[in-house]
Amino acid sequence: MNGLDGVTPSQQNRILGTSTLAFTVCFAVWTIFSIIGVKIKQDLGLNDTQFGILVATPILTGSLSRIFLGIWTDQYGGRLVYTAVMALTAVAVWMLSTVSTYEMFLVAALGVGLAGGSFAVGIAYVSRWYEKERQGTALGIFGMGNVGAAVTNFGAPFLLVALGWEATAQVYAVVLLITAVLFFLTTKDDPVTAERKAKGEKPASAFMQLTPLKKLQVWRFSLYYFFVFGAFVALALWLPRYYVGVYGLDIKTAGMLAAAYALPGSIFRAMGGYMSDRWGARAVMYWTFLASVVICFFLSYPATDYTIQGIEGPITFNLTISLPIFVALTVALGFFMSLGKAAVYKHIPVYYPGHVGSVGGLVGMIGGLGGFFLPISFGIMNDLIGVWTSCFMLLFLLVAIALLWMHFAIQRMERKATADQLAGLPEFPEMVEIHEPHHAAAEESARKRRTSPSAESSTQAVH
Repeated sequence: MNGLDGVTPSQQNRILGTSTLAFTVCFAVWTIFSIIGVKIKQDLGLNDTQFGILVATPILTGSLSRIFLGIWTDQYGGRLVYTAVMALTAVAVWMLSTVSTYEMFLVAALGVGLAGGSFAVGIAYVSRWYEKERQGTALGIFGMGNVGAAVTNFGAPFLLVALGWEATAQVYAVVLLITAVLFFLTTKDDPVTAERKAKGEKPASAFMQLTPLKKLQVWRFSLYYFFVFGAFVALALWLPRYYVGVYGLDIKTAGMLAAAYALPGSIFRAMGGYMSDRWGARAVMYWTFLASVVICFFLSYPATDYTIQGIEGPITFNLTISLPIFVALTVALGFFMSLGKAAVYKHIPVYYPGHVGSVGGLVGMIGGLGGFFLPISFGIMNDLIGVWTSCFMLLFLLVAIALLWMHFAIQRMERKATADQLAGLPEFPEMVEIHEPHHAAAEESARKRRTSPSAESSTQAVH
């Protein structure tokens, strides 16, 4: 039984399916530099820091644009905003094939990043088609569009080898433009926007949409998403380079193994939404952070040679994570990140039903900024420290901070809730006998103060 008046299950399914497909294409475009960036790095002779900046530049635009795109979605509706975002991005992707210098690649990459901003649009648009009890599952399914990163990591290397990186960018641009046209033709305004248009009401101002951003809770959700989404994007971009540098793999093999990480980080997001609806988003966040702390700890351990003094002399051995174990650990990390991504966004329509676009946009923006700053940090740490696993050391520190903040915030809320409950309970009879004389004396003293001449004169002076 549908909980929204005038909306049928078939309409919900069509909107969700079309929006998820559009987001998948947008996400594939958003991460295109994870593959063609490797070729550009070789052609231009970039160092790891320059490469990190290049692959992270689209993430910057996609992150910063999310809050504005989310607000505009709340104001003007997701159908119009989503279509415009895809059309503009298609133009920027085509422009990639026309530039030749590092600086111009950075400029073009800023336009490509608009594809990442589509997430805030889709979250606000899809949530308006579902009742609260099903929003977690619906948004989890929509979030499966993250699989676009796996599509790029798996398919783009073959296009790159067969056609060259310039033609690969052109193919992506054409596919995105076709997707924009199909989305506009097969969808319609969400119920909230349609009702507002029918009544002739003006949308709420951008300032009013930003009022929930004053709450610390919103920023705490943003930190969670900085890890579960920002680190996911960062690793999806960085892993092909990591596999080539650490394990000496070719770009096609490295891309497929990176896709093995990105795939569970996307397709299990729907499971995370369902689990959040059934067992609560808080429990899912605990599972995500605890598992990620353990996995990142093992991934951060660098290859090390040990020498110990044995009974018959020195014993030397090596501790290294083999390629199969590394792949398995990254797949597991991607799985738990997918659960966490859905759990974070389960909170937003529940706590802020009238500001899903602005709150979801801010959370998505902070998460996306993780996808921008982390690849740059990975490159800088490689150049300065010279240890490949330093990227996972940084992720371990990040998720440990998020886990601790979440745990202490929850404890504080539970203590406050318990104190409020106890304050509303009646006193025990024996305590009433003890406290009653004191209460009576306090009330008598207050009555005398109210009726005293000085009190009356004060009252008159006030009036």
